[in-house]
Amino acid sequence: MELQQMRYVVAVAETSNFTRAAEQCLVVQSALSHQIARLERELGAKLFDRTSRRVRLTAAGEAFLPAARQALDAADRARAEVAAAAGEIRGRLAIGAIPTVTAVDLPTALKQFRLRHPQVRISLRSGASEELTERVRQGSLDAAFLGLPLGVRPKGVHGRELARGDLVAIVAPDHPLVDQEHVNLRRLADEPFVDFPAGTAARAQSDDAFAAAGVRREVAFEVTAPDFMAGLIRQGLAIGMLPAAFAAGLPGLPSIRLSDAPARVEHLIWSRFRPSPAAAAFLSTLGISTAPD
Repeated sequence: MELQQMRYVVAVAETSNFTRAAEQCLVVQSALSHQIARLERELGAKLFDRTSRRVRLTAAGEAFLPAARQALDAADRARAEVAAAAGEIRGRLAIGAIPTVTAVDLPTALKQFRLRHPQVRISLRSGASEELTERVRQGSLDAAFLGLPLGVRPKGVHGRELARGDLVAIVAPDHPLVDQEHVNLRRLADEPFVDFPAGTAARAQSDDAFAAAGVRREVAFEVTAPDFMAGLIRQGLAIGMLPAAFAAGLPGLPSIRLSDAPARVEHLIWSRFRPSPAAAAFLSTLGISTAPD
């Protein structure tokens, strides 16, 4: 069993197509097909069901794929460690971030990191805080930027609090409350809301605040992206609540301070295990040392 064979299997599984997998791996299709067939003979099981119209993993293939990915990640990590010992940072850096992160200018930070370490392959995934935390725990992300309600801390990872801030109400430019300097949550109770999906940390910030105020509200629209939220608010379909620092960057949308505003805490998290050289270098650019005490 060879690492190259595992790469071919992963490529076919990800593309569901032998031709596209061969193009991705920069080999001719016949060579890729031959190596996968050779691996199947060694394993004594078919990894793919092939028809003229589709390619899909067999049960054996489903069982093989996670281990193959782990083996490839381990090989990449070994190469990165050797390079780091020689003073060169390379390998993979996988970052996760909520869409409303404001404590760090992430695009600028990643650009500076790439200029400093051009051999590192950078990827970024946007998502909800709980999803990103799980991915850091599992090792598919090296670090992630989260937004959590006050008093909630991510578990099973290392972390650092980056910033705290209140949420503000976001309304359409012609909303009747637009001239108010501040309001309370009870004043907003009869308004239709747009918010993040129920069960997410971003939604809990608002839900908990309304519950504490003894007020019920209607969430008419559930979205996953703040830009989509802003579009609905701009059309006067709903109002929303977003972190003040993020709301300040929304063009043409007034924000109103809340006297009983929910608080949001931004965290940076990373694995409890020793980070890769690339991950350690990225954390170092943010002023975080991962050296053992």
